[in-house]
Amino acid sequence: MITLSLADEILIAAYFIAVLAIGFFTSKKSGTDTSDFLLAGRSLTLPVFVMTLVSTWYGGILGVGEFSYRYGISNWMVQGVPYYIFAAVFAFLLAKKIRATNLLTIPDKLHQSYDKKTALLGAFLTFILMTPAPYVLMLALLLQLVTGWGIVLCVLIGTVATTAYLFFGGFRSDVNTDIFEFVLMFVGFAVILPFAYQKFGGWEFIQQHVPPSHLTWNGGNSVQFVIVWFFIALWTLLDPAFHQRCYAAKSGPVAQKGILVSIIFWFAFDAMTAMAGLYARAVLPKLDQPVMAYPMLAELTLPSMAKGLFYIGMLATIMSTLNTLAFVSATTIGRDIVWRHRGDEDDSRVNHYTRWGLLLAALLSILLALAIPSVIKLWYAIGTVIIPGLLLPVVASYFERWKVSAPYAFTAMLLGWLTSSAWLLAGWTQELGNANLYPLGIEPMYPGLLVSILIWAFGMTRR
Repeated sequence: MITLSLADEILIAAYFIAVLAIGFFTSKKSGTDTSDFLLAGRSLTLPVFVMTLVSTWYGGILGVGEFSYRYGISNWMVQGVPYYIFAAVFAFLLAKKIRATNLLTIPDKLHQSYDKKTALLGAFLTFILMTPAPYVLMLALLLQLVTGWGIVLCVLIGTVATTAYLFFGGFRSDVNTDIFEFVLMFVGFAVILPFAYQKFGGWEFIQQHVPPSHLTWNGGNSVQFVIVWFFIALWTLLDPAFHQRCYAAKSGPVAQKGILVSIIFWFAFDAMTAMAGLYARAVLPKLDQPVMAYPMLAELTLPSMAKGLFYIGMLATIMSTLNTLAFVSATTIGRDIVWRHRGDEDDSRVNHYTRWGLLLAALLSILLALAIPSVIKLWYAIGTVIIPGLLLPVVASYFERWKVSAPYAFTAMLLGWLTSSAWLLAGWTQELGNANLYPLGIEPMYPGLLVSILIWAFGMTRR
């Protein structure tokens, strides 16, 4: 159980008020045209691009704490290095191409490269991929820890506080709150490390009090375990938030440089979170719930005020991701599904559809978070079934020599997704994550990718 002083509670309340104030104040500056509401008029400068991308891509802070507590610095190898690599691939291969299209969303590109049917299926899969449900749940768990309120109330309050201003301000409100939260996420972890060093000691203390495997590159896990995370990191190439920010950048070079600079910030933040995780393992070796590694370390280490700042840092890390996913989901529903399906002559009603999409996305996320109260299960299921369907159609759409005709693109997307989904359901009815219980003992992502690749290869021979 945690304890917060009155000063801590005031700081946390002030943080929520500030986020809402920034979000709603920014909404007054939002224009009425679609490009402004969805992409802030394609005006992101390099510093703004970096701050919004860095904060958006790092929402799973409690999961990071759990992984660091369990496996030490290998957290860097499985949840850091693969994402640095694919972010760099994205920067060099895709960023400028995406900005040059002057499109708005991934389904726009699928429609341009293939056909409407492929774009609609891609929109449906993108919506599933970007569901904010895991972050709604994570924010609710942290709010419950801080307030002691029931989980349902925390889910509702967290969702409303993170999405209400998006209804009026759109992408501009998302970006401006991200900038604020970018600063606070670094401040939070910059606070806890000096206190931990002062109270417990430095690297020598950690070496003496954590298992030796925690200081190895793989954390005592198999090479296959590490490789799986590299496949999961393919998510980066498909992430609509990456694409969205590239579409919104002032230019292609801004998008490319912004991603490369962001990698430096992710590396720095990973260093801070990894050290905090090692301190938690060293001073709390028998923690019953490793997902609470960071909060329990704060309880043991931080005085009043500093503890409040640390909790704000964790809240900011989650909320900066949640609001982006909620807005991308809203855009996917409003523009990529409703508007595209209706076939409106112009995009004058896209903002209206997107606002209703935001309400629907929030409601579905609340229901999903309450129905499946496990962040790990939500992440695992979503990434495993969606990546095989979207990977080739999205990436190949930017390279003429890799593209296939629309029927093959649609089939590869559909069967890649359905194969992984069927494989997942066949094993998940028994035990999550145990590959021995899946057909042939194979993880669901692999057969889905294989089917998609085979269809795509055949399609290339038929051009």
